Amino acid sequence: MPGRTALIRRPGPRLADGLVTHIARAPVDTALALRQWEDYCRALRDHGWRTVEVPPADDCPDAVFVEDAMVVFRTAALIARSGAPSRRPETAGAEEAAEALGLTVHRVRAPGTLDGGDVLKIGDTVYVGRSGRTDADGIRQLRAAFEPLGARVVPVPVEKVLHLKSAVTALPDGTVLGHPPLVGEPPAFVFPRFLPVPEEPGAHVVLLGGPHVLLSANAPRTAALLAARGLHPVPVDIGEFEKLEGCVTCLSVRVRDLPDAAG
Repeated sequence: MPGRTALIRRPGPRLADGLVTHIARAPVDTALALRQWEDYCRALRDHGWRTVEVPPADDCPDAVFVEDAMVVFRTAALIARSGAPSRRPETAGAEEAAEALGLTVHRVRAPGTLDGGDVLKIGDTVYVGRSGRTDADGIRQLRAAFEPLGARVVPVPVEKVLHLKSAVTALPDGTVLGHPPLVGEPPAFVFPRFLPVPEEPGAHVVLLGGPHVLLSANAPRTAALLAARGLHPVPVDIGEFEKLEGCVTCLSVRVRDLPDAAG
């Protein structure tokens, strides 16, 4: 199935009960969250992405953050096993969706744990956060699944945020974005090219294709910084999801150019 596909999952009725770990809990407006999710999905479609809904998991408040349920590299999907036990039932629908796309499916087995939000892919390099949700055995199993496909796996310690991609993501040229107070050890030790951004939500971008990058509407100074570098920022308001430590990356799993190359 050629083209670019984004797996998404509609926010469920228990969204407001989602987990928070590193921030204070704030009330979530579920009706507004649904409208923001619809706008997010529309932005993907407006930039050439086909959106496919993963089967719902309405008993799981955090299920909308579908990126945590799997990692895709080339033509393989690794179904995650979260360090948060309440999130583990989310993966059944994710596995079903991965199989429907024709991906080769691997699974993280107990006792290992891994969340997709801890995985940042830049070309063939796969950075994996060692966090409260992803442990050494989960990283070992990711390496076993993806290294035969050409991946170079690089573990990264994560201490100040929920996931690696809560702290950093990457631009089309591979430059890594991050908000310095959240990054931890000097990023030059880990990432060859690093660009500090002035706002925490600005550390998170989704590559839409070409110069277009999706980011939070709550990062206007970062958007201006990226525009000055020749990129085309596409801001979306995901404020209700940010109250639950969510960001633009975790609301979808992007799969490119099936069946020959997914990532």
